[in-house]
Amino acid sequence: MLRSGFNNARVREANKAIFLAHLWREKQLSKSRLAQLTGLSIPAVSNILQELLDEGRISHSTEKMSARGLNSGSYQIPLNGPWTLCMNITPTSIDSQLADARLLPVGEQGHLSFDAQTPQVLLNHIAEHWRQYRLRFPDQRINLALGVHGQVDPVTGVSQTMPQARWKTPVEMKYLLEERLGVQVRMDNDCAMLALAEKWQNPAGLQDFCVINVDYGIGSSFVIGDKIWRGSLYGSGQIGHTIINPDGSACDCGRYGCLETVASLSALKKQARVWLKTQPDSTLNPDALTTAALIDAWRNGDVRIQAWVEHAASAIGLSLYNFLNILNINQIWLYGRSCAFGERWLNTIVRQTGFNPFDHGDSPQAKATQISFGRLSRAQQILGIGYLYVESQLNDEEG
Repeated sequence: MLRSGFNNARVREANKAIFLAHLWREKQLSKSRLAQLTGLSIPAVSNILQELLDEGRISHSTEKMSARGLNSGSYQIPLNGPWTLCMNITPTSIDSQLADARLLPVGEQGHLSFDAQTPQVLLNHIAEHWRQYRLRFPDQRINLALGVHGQVDPVTGVSQTMPQARWKTPVEMKYLLEERLGVQVRMDNDCAMLALAEKWQNPAGLQDFCVINVDYGIGSSFVIGDKIWRGSLYGSGQIGHTIINPDGSACDCGRYGCLETVASLSALKKQARVWLKTQPDSTLNPDALTTAALIDAWRNGDVRIQAWVEHAASAIGLSLYNFLNILNINQIWLYGRSCAFGERWLNTIVRQTGFNPFDHGDSPQAKATQISFGRLSRAQQILGIGYLYVESQLNDEEG
Protein backbone atom coordinates (compact mmCIF):
# COMPACT_ATOMS: atom_id res chain seq x y z
CA MET A 1 0.00 0.00 0.00
CA LEU A 2 1.37 3.39 -1.03
CA ARG A 3 1.66 5.81 1.90
CA SER A 4 2.59 9.41 1.27
CA GLY A 5 4.72 11.44 3.64
CA PHE A 6 3.83 14.63 5.50
CA ASN A 7 5.11 17.94 4.16
CA ASN A 8 4.92 21.09 6.26
CA ALA A 9 1.41 21.95 5.05
CA ARG A 10 0.05 18.50 5.98
CA VAL A 11 1.73 18.65 9.39
CA ARG A 12 0.05 22.02 9.91
CA GLU A 13 -3.37 20.63 8.98
CA ALA A 14 -2.86 17.60 11.22
CA ASN A 15 -1.99 19.85 14.17
CA LYS A 16 -5.09 21.97 13.54
CA ALA A 17 -7.20 18.81 13.58
CA ILE A 18 -5.65 17.86 16.93
CA PHE A 19 -6.48 21.31 18.35
CA LEU A 20 -10.07 21.07 17.12
CA ALA A 21 -10.46 17.60 18.62
CA HIS A 22 -9.33 18.88 22.03
CA LEU A 23 -11.73 21.82 21.79
CA TRP A 24 -14.67 19.60 20.81
CA ARG A 25 -13.91 17.33 23.73
CA GLU A 26 -13.18 19.95 26.40
CA LYS A 27 -15.43 22.71 24.93
CA GLN A 28 -13.21 25.55 26.21
CA LEU A 29 -9.43 25.68 26.68
CA SER A 30 -6.72 28.21 27.41
CA LYS A 31 -3.58 28.60 25.30
CA SER A 32 -1.40 27.17 28.05
CA ARG A 33 -3.67 24.14 28.49
CA LEU A 34 -3.55 23.45 24.74
CA ALA A 35 0.24 23.60 24.92
CA GLN A 36 0.18 21.02 27.73
CA LEU A 37 -2.23 18.72 25.86
CA THR A 38 -0.37 18.84 22.54
CA GLY A 39 3.23 19.11 23.75
CA LEU A 40 3.83 22.13 21.52
CA SER A 41 5.49 25.39 22.48
CA ILE A 42 3.44 28.47 23.28
CA PRO A 43 4.62 30.26 20.10
CA ALA A 44 3.63 27.25 17.98
CA VAL A 45 0.25 27.05 19.72
CA SER A 46 -0.28 30.78 19.17
CA ASN A 47 0.36 30.45 15.42
CA ILE A 48 -2.03 27.51 15.03
CA LEU A 49 -4.74 29.23 17.06
CA GLN A 50 -4.40 32.37 14.94
CA GLU A 51 -4.85 30.33 11.75
CA LEU A 52 -7.96 28.66 13.15
CA LEU A 53 -9.32 32.05 14.21
CA ASP A 54 -8.65 33.52 10.74
CA GLU A 55 -10.50 30.58 9.16
CA GLY A 56 -13.46 31.03 11.50
CA ARG A 57 -13.03 27.52 12.87
CA ILE A 58 -12.74 28.67 16.49
CA SER A 59 -13.58 31.76 18.52
CA HIS A 60 -11.79 33.58 21.32
CA SER A 61 -13.25 34.61 24.65
CA THR A 62 -11.84 36.97 27.26
CA GLU A 63 -13.05 34.56 29.93
CA LYS A 64 -10.06 33.42 31.97
CA MET A 65 -9.55 29.72 32.65
CA SER A 66 -7.11 30.36 35.49
CA ALA A 67 -6.61 33.07 38.10
CA ARG A 68 -2.85 32.63 38.09
CA GLY A 69 -0.32 34.57 36.02
CA LEU A 70 -0.86 36.28 32.69
CA ASN A 71 -3.92 35.04 30.88
CA SER A 72 -4.95 35.50 27.27
CA GLY A 73 -8.49 34.24 27.69
CA SER A 74 -9.83 31.02 26.22
CA TYR A 75 -10.73 29.37 22.92
CA GLN A 76 -13.77 27.40 21.84
CA ILE A 77 -15.81 26.15 18.89
CA PRO A 78 -17.92 29.10 17.57
CA LEU A 79 -21.48 29.38 18.89
CA ASN A 80 -22.95 30.55 15.57
CA GLY A 81 -22.88 27.24 13.70
CA PRO A 82 -25.82 24.90 12.96
CA TRP A 83 -27.44 22.98 15.78
CA THR A 84 -27.96 19.22 15.74
CA LEU A 85 -31.02 17.24 16.69
CA CYS A 86 -29.69 13.87 17.86
CA MET A 87 -32.09 10.93 17.75
CA ASN A 88 -31.99 7.27 18.74
CA ILE A 89 -34.41 5.52 16.35
CA THR A 90 -36.25 2.20 16.68
CA PRO A 91 -39.50 1.09 14.95
CA THR A 92 -41.37 1.86 18.19
CA SER A 93 -39.70 4.94 19.66
CA ILE A 94 -37.59 8.04 19.26
CA ASP A 95 -35.33 9.39 22.00
CA SER A 96 -33.99 12.83 21.18
CA GLN A 97 -31.68 15.54 22.46
CA LEU A 98 -31.17 18.92 20.81
CA ALA A 99 -27.60 20.27 20.85
CA ASP A 100 -26.13 23.67 20.04
CA ALA A 101 -23.20 24.37 17.73
CA ARG A 102 -20.74 23.03 20.33
CA LEU A 103 -22.83 19.88 20.91
CA LEU A 104 -23.92 21.06 24.33
CA PRO A 105 -27.49 20.06 25.24
CA VAL A 106 -30.35 22.51 24.68
CA GLY A 107 -33.43 21.79 26.78
CA GLU A 108 -34.58 18.43 28.07
CA GLN A 109 -34.37 15.01 26.48
CA GLY A 110 -37.42 14.11 24.35
CA HIS A 111 -39.23 10.81 23.90
CA LEU A 112 -41.91 9.60 21.51
CA SER A 113 -43.55 6.14 21.46
CA PHE A 114 -45.41 4.67 18.48
CA ASP A 115 -45.73 1.48 16.43
CA ALA A 116 -44.49 2.05 12.89
CA GLN A 117 -46.06 -0.48 10.54
CA THR A 118 -44.08 0.73 7.50
CA PRO A 119 -40.88 2.66 6.76
CA GLN A 120 -42.98 5.62 5.60
CA VAL A 121 -44.71 5.85 8.98
CA LEU A 122 -41.33 5.80 10.75
CA LEU A 123 -40.00 8.56 8.47
CA ASN A 124 -43.15 10.59 9.16
CA HIS A 125 -42.53 10.37 12.91
CA ILE A 126 -38.88 11.43 12.50
CA ALA A 127 -39.83 14.37 10.27
CA GLU A 128 -42.63 15.52 12.58
CA HIS A 129 -40.37 15.24 15.63
CA TRP A 130 -37.78 17.44 13.87
CA ARG A 131 -40.50 19.97 12.95
CA GLN A 132 -41.52 20.31 16.60
CA TYR A 133 -38.01 21.51 17.45
CA ARG A 134 -37.89 23.68 14.34
CA LEU A 135 -41.06 25.48 15.47
CA ARG A 136 -39.44 26.25 18.82
CA PHE A 137 -36.28 27.64 17.18
CA PRO A 138 -37.45 29.03 13.80
CA ASP A 139 -34.30 31.07 13.15
CA GLN A 140 -31.88 28.22 13.83
CA ARG A 141 -30.65 25.70 11.27
CA ILE A 142 -31.06 22.25 12.84
CA ASN A 143 -29.34 19.27 11.21
CA LEU A 144 -30.19 15.66 12.03
CA ALA A 145 -27.98 12.92 13.50
CA LEU A 146 -29.61 9.49 13.77
CA GLY A 147 -28.50 6.49 15.80
CA VAL A 148 -30.59 3.74 14.21
CA HIS A 149 -31.34 0.30 15.61
CA GLY A 150 -29.88 -2.49 13.46
CA GLN A 151 -27.31 -2.55 10.65
CA VAL A 152 -26.63 0.78 8.97
CA ASP A 153 -24.45 1.93 6.08
CA PRO A 154 -23.20 5.30 7.41
CA VAL A 155 -21.82 6.37 4.03
CA THR A 156 -25.01 6.00 1.99
CA GLY A 157 -27.30 6.53 4.98
CA VAL A 158 -29.24 3.33 4.40
CA SER A 159 -30.87 1.38 7.19
CA GLN A 160 -30.04 -2.09 5.91
CA THR A 161 -31.76 -4.26 8.51
CA MET A 162 -33.86 -3.28 11.54
CA PRO A 163 -34.62 -6.42 13.58
CA GLN A 164 -37.61 -5.01 15.46
CA ALA A 165 -39.26 -3.69 12.29
CA ARG A 166 -42.18 -5.28 10.50
CA TRP A 167 -40.43 -4.69 7.17
CA LYS A 168 -37.31 -6.50 5.94
CA THR A 169 -36.23 -4.19 3.10
CA PRO A 170 -33.49 -1.50 3.26
CA VAL A 171 -34.62 2.11 3.80
CA GLU A 172 -32.75 5.10 2.32
CA MET A 173 -33.33 7.22 5.39
CA LYS A 174 -30.66 9.86 4.76
CA TYR A 175 -31.71 10.64 1.19
CA LEU A 176 -35.44 10.64 1.93
CA LEU A 177 -35.14 12.87 5.02
CA GLU A 178 -32.73 15.33 3.38
CA GLU A 179 -35.11 15.69 0.43
CA ARG A 180 -38.04 16.17 2.75
CA LEU A 181 -36.56 18.49 5.37
CA GLY A 182 -33.84 20.35 3.46
CA VAL A 183 -31.20 19.80 6.16
CA GLN A 184 -28.11 17.65 6.44
CA VAL A 185 -28.59 14.13 7.84
CA ARG A 186 -25.92 11.79 9.18
CA MET A 187 -26.58 8.36 10.65
CA ASP A 188 -25.02 5.22 12.06
CA ASN A 189 -26.22 2.36 14.21
CA ASP A 190 -27.12 2.79 17.88
CA CYS A 191 -23.99 0.99 19.13
CA ALA A 192 -21.77 3.39 17.18
CA MET A 193 -23.79 6.15 18.89
CA LEU A 194 -22.74 4.77 22.29
CA ALA A 195 -19.12 4.39 21.19
CA LEU A 196 -19.00 8.00 19.99
CA ALA A 197 -20.57 9.12 23.27
CA GLU A 198 -17.90 7.33 25.29
CA LYS A 199 -15.07 8.53 23.06
CA TRP A 200 -16.00 12.21 23.16
CA GLN A 201 -17.70 12.63 26.54
CA ASN A 202 -15.90 10.29 28.91
CA PRO A 203 -12.89 12.21 30.28
CA ALA A 204 -11.27 8.93 31.36
CA GLY A 205 -11.80 7.27 27.97
CA LEU A 206 -9.14 5.03 26.46
CA GLN A 207 -8.02 4.78 22.82
CA ASP A 208 -9.16 1.14 22.72
CA PHE A 209 -12.50 0.07 24.20
CA CYS A 210 -15.77 -1.67 23.42
CA VAL A 211 -19.39 -0.83 24.18
CA ILE A 212 -22.02 -3.57 24.33
CA ASN A 213 -25.70 -2.77 24.22
CA VAL A 214 -27.79 -5.53 25.85
CA ASP A 215 -31.39 -4.65 25.14
CA TYR A 216 -34.01 -5.98 22.69
CA GLY A 217 -31.02 -7.49 20.88
CA ILE A 218 -27.30 -7.48 21.64
CA GLY A 219 -24.92 -5.30 19.67
CA SER A 220 -21.47 -3.85 20.15
CA SER A 221 -19.05 -1.32 18.74
CA PHE A 222 -15.25 -1.33 18.92
CA VAL A 223 -13.03 1.74 19.15
CA ILE A 224 -9.47 0.81 18.20
CA GLY A 225 -6.73 3.41 18.05
CA ASP A 226 -9.32 6.10 18.84
CA LYS A 227 -11.36 5.20 15.72
CA ILE A 228 -14.59 3.24 15.40
CA TRP A 229 -13.98 -0.03 13.58
CA ARG A 230 -16.93 -0.60 11.24
CA GLY A 231 -15.63 -3.12 8.70
CA SER A 232 -15.92 -2.86 4.92
CA LEU A 233 -19.60 -3.90 4.97
CA TYR A 234 -20.37 -1.96 8.19
CA GLY A 235 -21.25 -5.23 9.97
CA SER A 236 -18.61 -5.05 12.69
CA GLY A 237 -19.81 -5.53 16.25
CA GLN A 238 -22.44 -8.22 15.67
CA ILE A 239 -21.59 -9.96 18.93
CA GLY A 240 -25.26 -10.88 19.34
CA HIS A 241 -24.92 -13.17 16.34
CA THR A 242 -22.00 -15.20 17.63
CA ILE A 243 -23.22 -18.79 17.89
CA ILE A 244 -23.14 -20.29 21.37
CA ASN A 245 -25.36 -23.32 20.68
CA PRO A 246 -25.55 -24.66 17.09
CA ASP A 247 -28.68 -26.66 18.03
CA GLY A 248 -30.37 -23.71 19.73
CA SER A 249 -33.35 -21.58 18.76
CA ALA A 250 -33.72 -19.91 15.37
CA CYS A 251 -32.44 -16.33 15.18
CA ASP A 252 -33.77 -13.49 13.02
CA CYS A 253 -30.47 -13.58 11.13
CA GLY A 254 -31.38 -17.03 9.77
CA ARG A 255 -28.97 -19.08 11.87
CA TYR A 256 -29.46 -21.04 15.07
CA GLY A 257 -28.22 -20.59 18.61
CA CYS A 258 -26.99 -16.98 18.41
CA LEU A 259 -26.25 -15.16 21.67
CA GLU A 260 -29.35 -12.99 21.11
CA THR A 261 -31.59 -16.08 21.24
CA VAL A 262 -30.47 -16.73 24.81
CA ALA A 263 -29.34 -13.50 26.46
CA SER A 264 -31.29 -10.56 24.98
CA LEU A 265 -34.36 -9.06 26.61
CA SER A 266 -36.53 -10.30 23.74
CA ALA A 267 -35.27 -13.86 24.33
CA LEU A 268 -35.88 -13.66 28.09
CA LYS A 269 -39.40 -12.32 27.56
CA LYS A 270 -40.16 -15.05 25.02
CA GLN A 271 -38.95 -17.70 27.46
CA ALA A 272 -41.05 -16.19 30.25
CA ARG A 273 -44.18 -16.00 28.07
CA VAL A 274 -43.95 -19.66 27.07
CA TRP A 275 -43.69 -20.71 30.71
CA LEU A 276 -46.40 -18.31 31.95
CA LYS A 277 -48.91 -19.81 29.51
CA THR A 278 -48.62 -23.07 31.45
CA GLN A 279 -49.29 -21.27 34.75
CA PRO A 280 -52.97 -20.21 34.85
CA ASP A 281 -52.63 -18.85 38.40
CA SER A 282 -49.75 -16.50 37.59
CA THR A 283 -50.25 -12.79 38.29
CA LEU A 284 -48.28 -11.94 35.13
CA ASN A 285 -50.10 -11.79 31.80
CA PRO A 286 -47.93 -13.65 29.25
CA ASP A 287 -49.39 -11.72 26.32
CA ALA A 288 -48.68 -8.34 27.90
CA LEU A 289 -45.32 -9.04 29.56
CA THR A 290 -43.18 -5.90 29.50
CA THR A 291 -39.49 -5.44 30.16
CA ALA A 292 -40.34 -3.55 33.35
CA ALA A 293 -42.54 -6.42 34.58
CA LEU A 294 -39.79 -8.95 33.83
CA ILE A 295 -37.21 -6.93 35.76
CA ASP A 296 -39.65 -6.42 38.68
CA ALA A 297 -40.29 -10.19 38.86
CA TRP A 298 -36.53 -10.77 38.93
CA ARG A 299 -36.07 -8.21 41.72
CA ASN A 300 -38.95 -9.71 43.70
CA GLY A 301 -37.20 -13.06 43.80
CA ASP A 302 -38.96 -15.09 41.11
CA VAL A 303 -36.65 -18.11 41.19
CA ARG A 304 -37.31 -19.24 37.62
CA ILE A 305 -36.75 -15.79 36.09
CA GLN A 306 -33.64 -15.32 38.19
CA ALA A 307 -32.27 -18.61 36.83
CA TRP A 308 -32.98 -17.53 33.24
CA VAL A 309 -31.28 -14.17 33.80
CA GLU A 310 -28.28 -15.91 35.38
CA HIS A 311 -28.01 -18.22 32.38
CA ALA A 312 -28.24 -15.24 30.03
CA ALA A 313 -25.45 -13.42 31.87
CA SER A 314 -23.30 -16.57 31.72
CA ALA A 315 -23.78 -16.75 27.94
CA ILE A 316 -22.72 -13.10 27.56
CA GLY A 317 -19.67 -13.75 29.73
CA LEU A 318 -18.67 -16.77 27.65
CA SER A 319 -18.97 -14.74 24.43
CA LEU A 320 -16.84 -12.00 25.96
CA TYR A 321 -14.21 -14.56 26.95
CA ASN A 322 -13.92 -15.58 23.29
CA PHE A 323 -13.86 -11.92 22.29
CA LEU A 324 -11.03 -11.16 24.74
CA ASN A 325 -8.99 -13.98 23.22
CA ILE A 326 -9.25 -12.30 19.81
CA LEU A 327 -9.00 -8.60 20.67
CA ASN A 328 -7.10 -7.63 23.79
CA ILE A 329 -9.32 -4.65 24.60
CA ASN A 330 -9.05 -3.68 28.24
CA GLN A 331 -12.25 -1.67 28.74
CA ILE A 332 -15.78 -2.90 28.05
CA TRP A 333 -18.78 -0.69 28.82
CA LEU A 334 -22.24 -2.27 29.14
CA TYR A 335 -25.38 -0.33 28.22
CA GLY A 336 -29.04 -1.17 27.58
CA ARG A 337 -32.09 -1.98 29.68
CA SER A 338 -30.62 -5.32 30.78
CA CYS A 339 -28.23 -3.34 32.98
CA ALA A 340 -31.22 -2.92 35.33
CA PHE A 341 -30.52 -6.51 36.45
CA GLY A 342 -27.70 -4.91 38.44
CA GLU A 343 -24.48 -6.01 40.05
CA ARG A 344 -25.42 -9.69 40.31
CA TRP A 345 -25.94 -9.87 36.55
CA LEU A 346 -22.68 -7.96 35.95
CA ASN A 347 -20.71 -10.17 38.36
CA THR A 348 -21.89 -13.30 36.54
CA ILE A 349 -20.68 -11.84 33.24
CA VAL A 350 -17.32 -10.93 34.74
CA ARG A 351 -16.94 -14.33 36.41
CA GLN A 352 -17.70 -16.17 33.16
CA THR A 353 -15.00 -14.30 31.28
CA GLY A 354 -12.67 -16.37 33.45
CA PHE A 355 -8.97 -16.09 32.97
CA ASN A 356 -8.05 -13.70 30.20
CA PRO A 357 -4.75 -15.06 28.83
CA PHE A 358 -3.58 -11.50 28.19
CA ASP A 359 -4.05 -10.44 31.83
CA HIS A 360 -1.10 -11.57 33.92
CA GLY A 361 -0.99 -11.25 37.68
CA ASP A 362 2.01 -8.96 37.58
CA SER A 363 0.43 -6.54 35.07
CA PRO A 364 -0.48 -3.04 36.29
CA GLN A 365 -4.10 -2.86 37.46
CA ALA A 366 -4.72 -0.01 35.02
CA LYS A 367 -4.07 -2.44 32.14
CA ALA A 368 -6.28 -5.25 33.46
CA THR A 369 -9.54 -5.91 31.64
CA GLN A 370 -12.41 -3.88 33.11
CA ILE A 371 -16.05 -4.78 32.43
CA SER A 372 -18.35 -2.10 33.84
CA PHE A 373 -21.73 -0.46 33.48
CA GLY A 374 -21.59 2.61 31.26
CA ARG A 375 -21.75 5.82 33.28
CA LEU A 376 -23.02 8.29 30.72
CA SER A 377 -26.53 9.68 31.17
CA ARG A 378 -29.19 8.88 28.59
CA ALA A 379 -28.94 12.43 27.21
CA GLN A 380 -25.16 12.02 26.81
CA GLN A 381 -25.67 8.69 25.05
CA ILE A 382 -28.01 10.27 22.51
CA LEU A 383 -25.66 13.24 21.99
CA GLY A 384 -22.99 10.76 20.94
CA ILE A 385 -24.46 10.41 17.45
CA GLY A 386 -23.99 14.16 16.90
CA TYR A 387 -20.23 13.61 16.90
CA LEU A 388 -20.57 12.07 13.44
CA TYR A 389 -20.39 15.67 12.20
CA VAL A 390 -17.27 16.33 14.28
CA GLU A 391 -15.49 13.21 13.05
CA SER A 392 -16.34 14.06 9.44
CA GLN A 393 -14.90 17.54 9.89
CA LEU A 394 -11.73 16.23 11.52
CA ASN A 395 -11.24 13.54 8.88
CA ASP A 396 -11.44 16.24 6.20
CA GLU A 397 -8.94 18.33 8.18
CA GLU A 398 -6.48 15.44 8.44
CA GLY A 399 -6.78 14.81 4.70
